[in-house]
Amino acid sequence: MIRRVFKKKKHDPESKIGKLLEKYHIPREYFSINRRSVSRGVLVGLFWGFIPMPMQMLAAILTTPLLRFNVPIAISMVWLSNPFTMPEMYYMEYLTGNLILGRPGIEHVELTLDWFSRHWSDIVVPLYVGTAFYSIVVSYLIYLLINWLWIRSVKKEKHLKERERRERKAAAAAQGTVKKESGE
Repeated sequence: MIRRVFKKKKHDPESKIGKLLEKYHIPREYFSINRRSVSRGVLVGLFWGFIPMPMQMLAAILTTPLLRFNVPIAISMVWLSNPFTMPEMYYMEYLTGNLILGRPGIEHVELTLDWFSRHWSDIVVPLYVGTAFYSIVVSYLIYLLINWLWIRSVKKEKHLKERERRERKAAAAAQGTVKKESGE
């Protein structure tokens, strides 16, 4: 199932994207849709998306030559952390960092710049410990999940095709015996 969703989006060499890739000598692998490329794109996008930093998309793009992944998927994964989700994500990372460090954390949080500037030293270490956990552990677990789902999807599709082939073969054999019996 997951494989079919991505495989429908193949790029024709004569399409606009195909011509763009050819013109600027961009490796097709950066837009390819296979298990390895897609799962790596999800991994890289989530890795950078969990980190509270500016220009996460640029960081994901700069990672491209090292890991060779589907860039549009990585950029879309980076955008899971957007202005609407960032406060919850970073608060979750802060709480997780406190849990890992065994700290109680700050009880009354105010969303003002003055409050953050006064409490920055209390926030930064637990925030980045939690960030490391989500960037490394959670993004890798999701990478493994995507790989597993893709492999499972391929096996299921292969099994269905094999069953359909056997059913057609059995139907053809049954039809052949019916013709033989009626012809005798």
